[in-house]
Amino acid sequence: MNAFQSPRVIRTEEQYHQYLSEVERLLSLDLAPGSEESERLELLTVLIEDYENSNYAITPVNPLDAIKFRMEEKGLRQVDLAPYFGTKSRVSEVLSGKRPLTVAMIKALSVGLGIAPQTLLGLETEAEYTVNTTENEVNWSKFPIKEMISRGWIDSVISKSKKSAEEQVKSFIQQLGGNSVAASFKRTLSGDAYSPSTQYKLYAWIARVIQQSREKENIGDYKDNFINKDFLKELAQLSWSEYGPLLAVEFLEKHGISVVIEPALTGTSVDGAALKDNSGRPIIALSLRLDRLDNFWFTLLHEVVHIWKHVESNNTFVDDLEISRDSKDKIEAEANRIARDTLIPRVVWKRSEAYLNPTSANIDKLSRELKVHPAIIAGRIRRESGKYNQFSDLIGQGEVRKHFPNQNW
Repeated sequence: MNAFQSPRVIRTEEQYHQYLSEVERLLSLDLAPGSEESERLELLTVLIEDYENSNYAITPVNPLDAIKFRMEEKGLRQVDLAPYFGTKSRVSEVLSGKRPLTVAMIKALSVGLGIAPQTLLGLETEAEYTVNTTENEVNWSKFPIKEMISRGWIDSVISKSKKSAEEQVKSFIQQLGGNSVAASFKRTLSGDAYSPSTQYKLYAWIARVIQQSREKENIGDYKDNFINKDFLKELAQLSWSEYGPLLAVEFLEKHGISVVIEPALTGTSVDGAALKDNSGRPIIALSLRLDRLDNFWFTLLHEVVHIWKHVESNNTFVDDLEISRDSKDKIEAEANRIARDTLIPRVVWKRSEAYLNPTSANIDKLSRELKVHPAIIAGRIRRESGKYNQFSDLIGQGEVRKHFPNQNW
């Protein structure tokens, strides 16, 4: 009988990650309620929660809050969730806290609404975390080796030893620091996309971003203190063009800021990142997790503000904008405020007809006055009103990734 058939109290980090992997595997199965594997899934979840509560001083995201947030974002009513819960009455019972989420519900919501299973299990967190790791503490087998191979980041190691695969990962991750593997983990990850359960995936993603940045040519020289409000405004007004996303990348790289488009690894919720290579070159990474113009422009401006105000040599911001747009953290709040006011100045917004009387015509009028894309205005109206079923035709759905066809979306 293996450890998963007879789960025990988690005592080591390795055991913790083994149980996380087993939970992900079980969630991918069509488990019958009350079955042995279904019972084991519930027990593993309890053990994982107990270990995290003892080892990480974090506040878990309430799964019901995550579901309600996604409902608001997509403009869904309770009746629209009936296919995921089974019946209308179950939707009401679950959202009121009278009935727990079942494995079948978690699987359906994860696939149908794009909510991470970890969040629905109450394992994800909304706090900001940082991590500093030494080489001796790194378990190289915890990196997403299979996905790194499938994406072509490292070579396939079929017929080679496990150690060989881990050596490739070690060499790949060393890009983070340059001189040594240990130096790589002096890079601190912070932001709302970071959690202890995703740190290895995020380190791998950031290493890939740095690798892609170093392969770019014709990047201009970056000058400290070059970014200011006028620079941000000029960047925002590029959204007016049909080719805005491409022009934005060209504009930033002309001024020495490398921009890397790299889809996020599975199980992570990162929209963007801001960092500096060990050469001092600023890098902005975008995952384009949400293929919408309103999200693209807000994320881009948010990360540029991080480069301007917050990024130092060894810190990296990894942002989940669905969370950090409402963050109470001072750094994230400042990035949000400057990005928001650059796209639509506060003094203009509250007096505009688009705000006072939201219509397609008034959105178009304000976009022409500010010379920014209507998607930016429509997206702000949707978010501030909580009515995500409004102006769906104006937010630029499907209008970003098409500019970057070399990625495997």
